[in-house]
Amino acid sequence: MSNIQLRKSERKQSKLRIGLSGPAGSGKTYSALLIASGIASKWDKICLIDSENGRGDFYSDLGDYNIISLKAPFTPESYIEAITAAEEAGMEVIIIDSISHEWEGSGGCLEINERLAAAKFKGNTWAAWSETTPRHQKFISAIISSKCDIVTTVRTKIEMVQEGKTIKKVGTKEITREGYEYELTVNFNIDRDGHYAIASKDNTRLFDSRDPFIITAETGNEINTWKGSGKKDYTQVKSTIAKHLKTIAEARLQAWPLALPAFKAQVRTMTGFDLTEENYETIAEILGPIASDWAANPLDPNAAPEPDTIPEEVPAAPATPSPDDQSTTEHQEPVIQMDAIPEAAPAQPVAAPAPAQQAAAVPESKTEPKPAAATTEPTTTPSAPAPAHPRPAGATQKKAVELTDEDIDPGYVELTDEDIAEMSPFTPK
Repeated sequence: MSNIQLRKSERKQSKLRIGLSGPAGSGKTYSALLIASGIASKWDKICLIDSENGRGDFYSDLGDYNIISLKAPFTPESYIEAITAAEEAGMEVIIIDSISHEWEGSGGCLEINERLAAAKFKGNTWAAWSETTPRHQKFISAIISSKCDIVTTVRTKIEMVQEGKTIKKVGTKEITREGYEYELTVNFNIDRDGHYAIASKDNTRLFDSRDPFIITAETGNEINTWKGSGKKDYTQVKSTIAKHLKTIAEARLQAWPLALPAFKAQVRTMTGFDLTEENYETIAEILGPIASDWAANPLDPNAAPEPDTIPEEVPAAPATPSPDDQSTTEHQEPVIQMDAIPEAAPAQPVAAPAPAQQAAAVPESKTEPKPAAATTEPTTTPSAPAPAHPRPAGATQKKAVELTDEDIDPGYVELTDEDIAEMSPFTPK
C-alpha cells in the first residue's frame, strides 16, 4: 500500500525564523531586540545569545531581557548548548547575535576545518569538510527545530562604493555558509547609514512591496500576527503525549501501543483531561513529570511485588455515657452507625476437639488465662510502588475516570487499520 497521500493545502502556525544582515554599525542588535519585543509576551521571555563581546548589554534600558554570553571558541556545539539552555529556561524568543562567529570566528567552522585538514587529511581541506559540515548542520538544525521563535543576526562583508562624490560602506556577502537565508521566514538587509531595512526574502508577503523602513517593535508584532493567523500545528505536542504514555507503559510493564479508545482513557485517568486540541498542551505538561517518575522507578519484571499488609481492624471502644445521660441510656442498646461498620470477614472454621481432649479434666490454674490466638491470617494484597504524579501549578483537573476491564485487556489493545490511521499523529519521535 502506497504511503503517498493527496491533501488540501493549509498554512499552519510555525515558529518564526527571522534574519537580520548588515555591516558593522547598521543596528542589527538593536533591531533584533525591537522585533523580539513585538513577538514575545514580555521582555523577560527574550534571551539574547551574545557573541559580540558584551554588546547585547548596551540596550538594557529597552527592557528586562536575558543574556547568554558566548566566548571563544565559537564552536557549533557551544551555540547549540546556548539554544538548549534558553529553551529549557522557558524563553519565547531567542536572539542569536551573531551567527557569523560560528562560521568565521575563533574556533568556528572555518578554523575547525583547517585544523582537521592538517591533523587528519594531510592538508586536504576539501576532504576535511566531511567532518566539519555535519557539525555545522547540527547548529542549523538546532535553529530550525527550536520550539522558540528565533531571530539571528549575521555580519556582511563591507565594500566601499562611490555614489557621486560620496563614498559609502555597504554590506555585500553574508559571513556564514551560503544558503542560510533559505531557512528563514523573513530576512532583512539593513543599511548602515540610515538604518533602513528591506526584505531580501519574505514568506509572509508583508514587506514585499514596502519601501525601505526603520524596524520597530511593530515590525515584530506584524510578523507575529501573521504567524497566529495560520492553523495551529499540534504534530509535535501529539508526539510528546504519545512519547510520555509509551514511557509510562513500558515502565509499568503494560502493553503498547494502545488502541485509540484505551489511549484516550489513559490520558483521562492520568490527567483528568479529555484528549482534545484545546487540552493537548496541558496534557503534555502534566504527563511529563509522571513519565519522568516512572522512567526513574520502573517495575522489575523479574521481581515479585512486595505485599502491603493490611492490619486487622480493631473495633472502637463503646462511648461512655455522661452522668447526665445515665438515666436515659441505662437500659438502651448502643446506637451503631451502619456506614461505619466494615464488611465482616468470612468466618473461619473451628476444628472440633478430639474425644480424648473432651474427656480430659482441665486442672485449675492460678495464673490468668492467656488471650486466645487470632484464628485468621492477615489479609495481603500485592501492590507495586508508584511514583508521585506532580501537577503543574494552575492546571484545572476534571474528575478522572478509572480504566475499565476492556481498556486494560491485552486483547483489546491490538490495533486495527482504523486505529492506525487515527493514531498516526500520536507517534513517539
